[in-house]
This record gives sequence, structure tokens and C-alpha cells, in this order.
Amino acid sequence: MLLELRGLSVSYDTAEVLHGISLQVDIGETVTLIGANGAGKTSCLRAVSGLVPLSSGEVWFDGQRIDTVTPRRRVEMGLVHVPEGKRLFPRMTVRENLELGAFQRRDAASVRSDLDTMFSRFPILQSRQKQHAGSLSGGEQQILAFARGLMARPRLLLVDEPTVGLSPIMVKSLSQALRAIHDDGTAILLVEQNAAMALRLASRGYLLETGQCVAEGPTGELLANDYVRKAYLGV
Repeated sequence: MLLELRGLSVSYDTAEVLHGISLQVDIGETVTLIGANGAGKTSCLRAVSGLVPLSSGEVWFDGQRIDTVTPRRRVEMGLVHVPEGKRLFPRMTVRENLELGAFQRRDAASVRSDLDTMFSRFPILQSRQKQHAGSLSGGEQQILAFARGLMARPRLLLVDEPTVGLSPIMVKSLSQALRAIHDDGTAILLVEQNAAMALRLASRGYLLETGQCVAEGPTGELLANDYVRKAYLGV
């Protein structure tokens, strides 16, 4: 097992937004969190990466408890978060943003190779590599944020709402990239409003509602679940 959450709870001021969440991600597995806006999906990822403190519970990664270590240390361990909202450096170039994704790495030749891989997977980044990130369209910035996360060579990639603002062509490109990353052996914990896409990409899923896990299981079972189909798939 690569990631395990044990009874994780998170509060903002006096409001508890996650209530005893427990979930697992195995090595090389793609798992998705689905649910409506405000269900607690983003808070769950932020708790895993150390951006918000826990009210209670534990986060374990590769056999070590990590909820007491810094976000930077978690990145060094191979846990990388691609947050919602891009969070780029707008006055730096596309290439410089990608290079910053590899800030903790010392293998210069491999970093250059990974840059070439990102440009191959996302040709728009290659053609715009000398432009300031802030000059890109919203969809192009989302692609850049995703690629920057990959430059850290994560063992587990936390991906929050990657298709927001993307055109259908870019959504397809991103879906293909997620499949390729999974095929390369990287585990993924995916939060995505497009529940149908997320459930197709993942092998297992968790349904969050009002900060609680109300359903979980193989994605095939969730796709066949009448409640999930009506509430989240529009069927």
C-alpha cells in the first residue's frame, strides 16, 4: 500500500469539513474522489499534501506516518500535489515553470529528458516554452500546472480538478496523459468534477458527500450504482 488515510478529519475555524475519512491507494493504482462541490474533495488532497492541518486522524505514505512532516518533505518522498487553480508563476516562462517542478532533483540530464517528455506529451507547451506563463490561455495554464507536477517524478500524484477550463481536445490530451502516467507506474489520486471521465480512468473510487465517504469500491460498481448514475452521471 502506498497511501493510507486513517480517520482523517479537517476543520476550518469551527467548521469541520471532513469527518473521519479513510481511504487507500496502492502502488501504481489510480483512485478517484467524486462528489459535488463542497463535499470535501479538495480539502482531502490538501490534508494529504500538508497544506491544511488535521483535526484528527493519520496520513501514512509508503509505510511512514507523514502528517507531522512538512509539505516539502512530502514532495521529496514522492508525493506531489497539482492543486486546483493552476498556481503558476505568471512572470516566468513556461520552461522556467517546468524546471521549477524539478527543484528538488539533482539529476540534470534526467531533468532535461523529462522536459523533452513533457514537450512531447503536450506540444502546446513546446511551442510556448519561451512565453510567460501568465500569457497562456486558462486551459494552457492548466496543462502547464499538470506538467510541472510531473517534473518532480512523483510516486503518487494528487490531481485536483485538472480539466477545469480545458477545451475538449485538451481534455482528451490530458486523459491520455493520465493513462500514460498510470501505465508508467505512477499512482494517482484524482479529484475531478467530470465523474464519468474520472471513473473511466480509475480502478477504484470514493464518493464524498458533506465531508463523509458514503460509497466506495471498484469503479465498475460505482458506474452501475443507481444513485451515482442519477446524481453524478446524469443517467
